[in-house]
Amino acid sequence: MVQLRLLGPIELSTATHVVDLGPRKQQAVLAALLVDAGSPVPIEKIIDRVWGDAPPMTARGAVHSYITRLRRALSEANAVDRDTLAVEYRPAGYVLQAHRDQVDLHRFRRLLDHARATRGDDLRRAELLREALGLWRGQPLTGLTGAWAESVRREATQLRLGGVLDLAPIELAAGGGNAMIEQLRVLLDEHPLVEPLIATLIHALVAAGRNAEALELYAETRRRLADELGADPSPELRQAYHAALNGDRPPSPVERSPKPRHGPALLPADVPGFTGRAAALARLDDMAAAPDWEHTAVVSGVPGVGKSALAVHWAHRVRDRFPDGQLFADLRGFDATRSAVTSAQVVRGFLAALKVSAQQTPASLDAQIDLYRTLMADKRMLVVLDNARSAEQVRPLLPGSPGCFVLVTSRNQLSGLIAGYGAQPLALDVFTDAESTDLLARRIGHRRVTEDTQAAERIIASCARLPLALVITAARAVTRPTFPLRVLADELQQAGTSLDAFHSDDPATDVRSIFDCSYQALGADAADLFRWLGAHPRPDVGLPAAASVAAVPPGRARHLLTELTSVHLLTEHSPDRYAFHDLLNAYAIELHQRAESSAERHEVLGRVLDHYLHTAYRAALLMHPARDPITIPDARPGVTAETFADHDQALAWFTAERSVLLACVELADGSFDTHAWQLAWSMSTFLDRTGAWHDALSVHEQALAAAGRLEDHRALAYSRLGLALAHTRLGDTDAAATEYRHALTHYEQLEDLTGQAHIHSNLARVFEQQGHHAEALSSAEHALRLYRAAGHQLWEARAISAVGWYHIAVGNHRQALDHCRQALDQLRKAGDRDGESATWDSLGHAHHHQREYDQAETCYRRALAMHQQDGDRYNEALVLTHLGDNDKAAGQTSAARSHWRRALTILTDLRHPTADDVRSRLQAPGTSS
Repeated sequence: MVQLRLLGPIELSTATHVVDLGPRKQQAVLAALLVDAGSPVPIEKIIDRVWGDAPPMTARGAVHSYITRLRRALSEANAVDRDTLAVEYRPAGYVLQAHRDQVDLHRFRRLLDHARATRGDDLRRAELLREALGLWRGQPLTGLTGAWAESVRREATQLRLGGVLDLAPIELAAGGGNAMIEQLRVLLDEHPLVEPLIATLIHALVAAGRNAEALELYAETRRRLADELGADPSPELRQAYHAALNGDRPPSPVERSPKPRHGPALLPADVPGFTGRAAALARLDDMAAAPDWEHTAVVSGVPGVGKSALAVHWAHRVRDRFPDGQLFADLRGFDATRSAVTSAQVVRGFLAALKVSAQQTPASLDAQIDLYRTLMADKRMLVVLDNARSAEQVRPLLPGSPGCFVLVTSRNQLSGLIAGYGAQPLALDVFTDAESTDLLARRIGHRRVTEDTQAAERIIASCARLPLALVITAARAVTRPTFPLRVLADELQQAGTSLDAFHSDDPATDVRSIFDCSYQALGADAADLFRWLGAHPRPDVGLPAAASVAAVPPGRARHLLTELTSVHLLTEHSPDRYAFHDLLNAYAIELHQRAESSAERHEVLGRVLDHYLHTAYRAALLMHPARDPITIPDARPGVTAETFADHDQALAWFTAERSVLLACVELADGSFDTHAWQLAWSMSTFLDRTGAWHDALSVHEQALAAAGRLEDHRALAYSRLGLALAHTRLGDTDAAATEYRHALTHYEQLEDLTGQAHIHSNLARVFEQQGHHAEALSSAEHALRLYRAAGHQLWEARAISAVGWYHIAVGNHRQALDHCRQALDQLRKAGDRDGESATWDSLGHAHHHQREYDQAETCYRRALAMHQQDGDRYNEALVLTHLGDNDKAAGQTSAARSHWRRALTILTDLRHPTADDVRSRLQAPGTSS
C-alpha cells in the first residue's frame, strides 16, 4: 500500500521507491490536501495554506499545474502498488482520495485516540503509543514555511508530547527507564519549560539510578523558571524532586490515574462524542502551562460554534492537573429563556461549594469576594465561567491565587479582561471539513456517512460547518435511521437561506433563538446596520461600503462594526473588511426581509449600489483615462464613495471588490437597470486586463438586458461593445463581429463618430485574428479617419499606432515604424499609458521583423514593464511571447524558453486559448529540452 508521510519530510513512497514530489510549493499543495484527506479542500484554502496572506496573482494557475503533476505522481505510485490514490475535483474543492491510515498524520492521531480509550491493559496501550510515536521521522512538514504549516506542526507536536507523557509511566513501571530518557531529553530540547515533561524525565532518571542527574535537572529548571518566568516549580515537579531526593520509585500508571478528590467538582458532564478542536485544545494546554499571571483564558466565537462544549471537554481532560477541585458556573449572558446570573449569585454558590455555610457567609458582596479569594489562595483549582456577557460579570470571580486557572467563554471578546487582567484570547472558528465529517460520522454512524459522501458534503455545506447546525441536523438523521442521507441533504438545500431547517423545540439548541439573543443585545444603530447588511452581497464588506449601507460617516460606521465584531456577529478578517458566517448572513437577510418594508429595502439596496457604482466609476477612469466618460446618477444621501490617488490604488480596490461587484450587477438587474449597465461599463477595463473574460461576458449580458429595458441606445452600444471585446479575447471572432456590428448600428443612430470609430478599430482586431490582415489595416485606417473627423486627438494617436501595427502584418515594416513613432510622441504627451505600452510592443514587433533584435528587445521590455505595473496580465503574456520569439530569432533559445514559460503560466491561469500556441513553441523541434 502506498504511504503518504507528513511527520517529517513530505514523502510519497511505494514498496520499491520514494516518488519525486517536485518543488516545495508542489509538496505544500499535497500537504494541504493530505491534512484533510477524503474531504474537499476549496482552492482558496489551498492557496491560503501554501502562500499565506500574500499569494501571487498566478497562485490559482499554479495550483492547477501542481495538482496535474501530483496526479502523475499518484499514478506512478498506483502502478507499483496497485493502489487507487487520486485527486478528484468536486464543486466544494479538490479531494485527495486515500485511506486515512495511509497518511501518517491521521494514523498517528487514530493510534493516540485508541490508546487513550484503552483502559486496564497497559501492555496494549503501550503498543499503540509506541506505534504512534514511531511514525515520527523529524519535524512535521519539513521544509515548508508559513503560518498554516507552523500550526500543523504545533498541533502535531502537542499530540506527540501528550503521547510520550502517556507512554512514560507504563515504560517506567516495566523497567524501561533508560529507553525513555533519550526520548524525553529530545522533547525537552524542544519544550524546555514544560513542567510535566521535566517531572517525567526526573522520574525516568531516578528509575535508572541516576538520582544526581535528576537533582541537577530540577535545580536547573527551578533557576530557569525563576529567571525567565518569575514562577516557582509546580506541585508535580516538586513531587518528582522529592522522589529524587528519597530515591522513591516513579509513580505507576495505576498511581497516575485520577485520585479521589475532596474539593468541589462542579463540572457538568463531558460532551458525548466530542470531536475535533485539536489546535484549540493544544492552545488551552499551552495557556494553562504559561506563567501564573496569564492564567485566565477567554474563548470567544460566533453563536453555536461550540465554545461551551470545548470548555467543558478540556476541563474534564485536564482536571487531574487541578487537585484542589473544579468550579463551574453558567453565567447565562446570552440565554434565550433566563436572565443573566449576577456575580453575587455565583460567588455565593462558589462559597457553598468551598464548604462555607450560610451562617459563615459575610453579608456584603465585597466581603464575600474577599473570602472567596482567601479560600482559593495557595490552591490549584480550575474555574470555568461559561457564557459570560461582559468583563464586569467576570471580574469579581477571578481568584487571586496564581495556582488557579480561569476559563471564560463568551460571544463577546471581553477585551476588558484581556487588557486589564492579561487574559489570553482564543477565537474559536467553525469546524474544518474533516471535523464536520467526523462529527456526522460519530453522531449518525460511519457507515451512513461513507455510503454517501456526497450527501454528507452537501449537509456540511448547508450547515456552513457551524457545530450547532451540524448537531441539530445529525439529531434529525438519527431519528430517521432508514432515510438515505441524501433526503436530509435535499431538505437542507431546498430550505435555501431559511433557518427553519435548524429549528429546535429547545431554545438552547435552536439556531434562530441563539442568534436572536445576540441580536437583541445590540444597540439600535448596530442592530440596524446588522439587518441592512443582509442587503449587501457576499463575500465581505469594506468599511466605506458599510458606512454607505448605514448612511453614516466612516468613523461612526467603524464604531458600529466594532460592536458587531465584539459579539461575533461579524468577523473582521482583514483590516477594515468584514464578513458574515453563512448562517448569520441568512439570519440578517431574514431580519431585513421581516423588519423593513419593500420601500425601505429598496432604499438600502440603492445605497449599496450607489456606493459601488460611484466608486467603481472613479476607479475605472484612473485605470483607463482615455475612455470616454459616461454620466452616472447622483448618489443617495449618506453614501460614501471611495477615492483613489492613482492607478495602483484603483486596481487594488477592484481586486478586493471583484466578487462583490459581480454580485452587485446581479442585484441591480431588473430594479436598478441604470446601475446594472453602468457597473458593467465601470468594471470592463479591470475584467479585461485581469483576463476575467467569462465574467465580462456575464456582466455585459446582464447589462445588455438592462439597457434593452431602458431602451437606451448608448447603453446598448456600450454593452454590446463590452460583449464583443470579451468574445474577441476568448477567440470567438464570429460572435465578436456580430456584437460589434450591432453596436455600430446604435452609434450610427446616435450619430456618434467616436463611437463608430471605436467599433471599426475593434473590428480590425477581429479581422486580424481571422487572418484577414488587409481588411484589418483598412478597418484601422477607417477608424483613424473617423477619429480625425470627430476631433478626438487622443484616440487619433491610438489609431495611428494601430495602423502601424497592421502595416507590420502586411509587411510594411518601415511604414509601421513611422506610424508608431509618430503615435508614441502624441501618446506620451497625453499621458496615455495604455496606448503608449501598446505602441512600444508594436515598435518591438516592427524591429523584430527588420531583424533588429536588440532594438526589438528594448521596445518589448518597455512595454512589458508598463503592462506589469498596470496589472494587465493578458498583454503581459502577449509581450512575453513576443520577447521569446525575438530571442529565438536571435539564437538565444534558453532565454526564449524562459519568456515563453512565463507567458504560458499566465495564459494557463487565464485559461486563454492562445496558451496552446505558446505551448507548441516550447515543444517545437530545436526549442524543447
